[in-house]
Order: sequence, then structure tokens, then C-alpha cells
Amino acid sequence: MFIGRKSELSSLNDSYNKDSFQFPVIYGRRRVGKTTLINEFSKGKKSVYFVAIQSTAKENLDILSAQILSVLAPEAPRNPFPSLRDAIEYVFERAKTERIIFTIDEYPYLANSDHAVSSILQAAIDKYQAGSKLFLILCGSSMSFMEKQVLGYESPLYGRRTAQYKLLAFDYFESAQMLQGFNNEDKITLYSITGGIPEYLSRIDNKLSLEENIYDLFFMPSGRLFEEPGNLLKQELRSPETYNAIVTAIAGGSSRLNDIATKVGIETSQCSNMLSSLISLGLVRKEFPITEDKSKKSMYLLDDWMFIFWYRFVQPELSYIISGLGEKVLSDVINNHIDSHVGRAFETCAKQYMWIALKDNKLSVSFKKIGSWWGNNPEERQEEEIDFIAFNNENAIFGECKWRKSQTGEDVLDELIRKRSIFSQFKHVYYMIFSKSDFTDGLKKRAANNNEISLVSVNDMFE
Repeated sequence: MFIGRKSELSSLNDSYNKDSFQFPVIYGRRRVGKTTLINEFSKGKKSVYFVAIQSTAKENLDILSAQILSVLAPEAPRNPFPSLRDAIEYVFERAKTERIIFTIDEYPYLANSDHAVSSILQAAIDKYQAGSKLFLILCGSSMSFMEKQVLGYESPLYGRRTAQYKLLAFDYFESAQMLQGFNNEDKITLYSITGGIPEYLSRIDNKLSLEENIYDLFFMPSGRLFEEPGNLLKQELRSPETYNAIVTAIAGGSSRLNDIATKVGIETSQCSNMLSSLISLGLVRKEFPITEDKSKKSMYLLDDWMFIFWYRFVQPELSYIISGLGEKVLSDVINNHIDSHVGRAFETCAKQYMWIALKDNKLSVSFKKIGSWWGNNPEERQEEEIDFIAFNNENAIFGECKWRKSQTGEDVLDELIRKRSIFSQFKHVYYMIFSKSDFTDGLKKRAANNNEISLVSVNDMFE
């Protein structure tokens, strides 16, 4: 069953129906569902689908030739084309008279095996695109390569793509569509350990309990995600050991450039470059207080909830898990740490909910930016934090998120109102409180009598 990616699928089909040359570029991190989207789009259509491999140019040409001939000339001998140029031009020639989807998946691997491929494609596009019926798709997981070597100004292919799709992880609401059979709290928890990556979500078994799924994924040596972060770093980056140390430092609480570099034992310039690579992969983000464009308060944070979970709870206990003590480790995580982890992810879910609510016209005030805020309260001379501020010019929404077993009360609202005095730039401030465990009667009464206060339960987030 195909889930999500409705807008991308609709856009691809609209382009296909134009019956003219089209060249979309699809990219995104591994496991995010690029191939699944392409396969769904290609159903019932004449399609040549080729996945490049990390090998020689000859081996890639042999595989590509077999794929082309099996679809476009099934009765012909499967002899490889003399060159990559011949193979590509053959497809373009055939597409003069019939609609053909030609997908090159893992394009960076092909380009690394034959550096001329982008120039070959450029020449073919320029020669054939007028009147062509070819639907050419380039797809890749190396986001820095796709953005620089395919979409970038210096690429031979620059300016020739007709659309581009950067696939991101599912948000909590999209993820829930793959988590049928779980209650809404468990759906938030499962989002917090998978990061909304479709391939990871597909591994969750709704016949098992929440704890059993977490154990099967992370806390047994054969678990699907037991070695996943390390494998991803090895696939995407040189010097994976140093990158692992950087991610470990951030997961352990280091968030400033100097602190991270010191923890890892490298120069700040090298650390900065490596952090940029992790940012391009979507694993790290550089965050500022949302009301400031640039600030010395900037922090580097992990931007992938599966990585956060793994580096916090799995990596430190690898020896225990390999020794068969995974159940003991999981018990400690569930009993003492999981609520703290999910609580942080719950803030991310609340921000996602705000965008969904804005799109559905469920908010009393619109916004253009949303994010966390931290900084100094000059009146009280102390550091303050706000889970999120969503704002647009003079209007703002202050948000607080509580993932705890007890009901959320008026004290949380009063704290938000107190912090409002820090922000003189906002004339009108609204308050939104998200809670795992409902709200006290007192807080409900105040919200009922004041249209500037909104309360959102976990169940509300799924309506």
C-alpha cells in the first residue's frame, strides 16, 4: 500500500501527461522513499529503471544495457551497448515517437564511475528534447552531490531539469498512516525513534507491543536499526570515525562549535566543514533563537530522531546488547528515559502540527516562522526558554509542550504569560499548550473564557 507523497505523485503525473520532454530530479537521504515513489509513479507506464552501483563504468554499462533492451527491445540479443553515450542516445531515439520513463537511480554512483555522464546527458538533452516524449528521472541519495553536481550552477545539467523534488522524512501525522493499530501516544513514541523515515516505519509490526517493536529494532544484534547510523555514515562520508565522534559529542550535550571540536580533538575549521557535511545530509542542524536571524547563541543539534535515540540509548550499551542483555537495557530506557526522549520529539511534532493547522485554517492568527527560542530575560536577569514561537510581523503564538503523566495545569500558562514581557516587538500574543495527559479543569476554564488561549491534546493532533 502506497502511503504519503501525494503532492509529489500528483505533480509527477501532471508532468507525465504533458507528453513533452520532462526531466525531474528526485533526491533525499537514504530510506526516505525515493524508489517507492518512482515505482508508484511508473506503474502501468513504459519504464526503463536502472539502479547504478558502486563499481566500474563497464559493469554499470552492462547493467544499464540489459535494462534498456529488456524493456525497449525484448527480442534483441542482450549485447551491451558500445558506450554509455550509445545507450543513452538509443533511449532518446526511441522516445521520439513514444512516451518512455527513463530512471537512473543512485545517479552519483554512475557519475563516479564515468565522469562524462553528465556531459553526455547534457548533449543528448540539447539534441533531442525538442519534440521528445522522454520522461528522464535522475535520482540520488547523496544530497550534496545532487545539489552541486546535478542542480548546481557548475553542472553540465544546470538549467535543464524541469522539476526537482527533495524528499524529506514524514512528519508525525504522515508517519501515523503507517502505524495502524497503535494508540496516538504510541504513534508519537514510534515517530520519535524512527524520525519519520518510511523504511524504518515499515519495519514496525502492529501485532507486537510498542516495547517489543523497540526491542526488535534496536536492542538485539540482528535488529534492523542496531547498526544503522554507523552504516549510513560509512555509506555517505569519508572518515566516518570522526563523523561518528562529532555526532556522539552532539548527542552527549555539546552544541557549540568549540565544544564539539574540543570533545572530538580536531581543529575548529575541520569541525566546521564536517558539520556542514552532516547538515547537508539532514543529520545535524544549526539553530538560532527563532526571533534572531544570526546570533552568537547558535547551537548545533541532531536533526534526526532515530540518530538521537540510537546515540543516546543504543551506542553506550553496545557491549551489553551484543552480550544478550538487550532486554535489560530496554527496560532501563522504558522505565527511566523514554518520556524525556519523546518529550523532546513532542516539541517537533507540535511545530509540525502548527504548519498543518495553518494550512487547514485552524489557527486564529497566521505565521511565517516558527521555532524554539532561548535567551536572556533582562528584567529578571536569568536565562529563559520557550518551546516555540510562531510569528508574523506583530502577532505571535507562544507554545509550550508537556509530555508527562500528570495533567497540565495553569502554572504552565502563567509561565508563558510571564515570558511574554521579554518581547516588546509583538503587539498581540496568543498561547498554545500541548499536553500528553489532558489539562486540569482550571486551565480548561481559562481557555474556554479566553480566545487567546488554545489547548491541544495528543488526540487533537490526529483529528
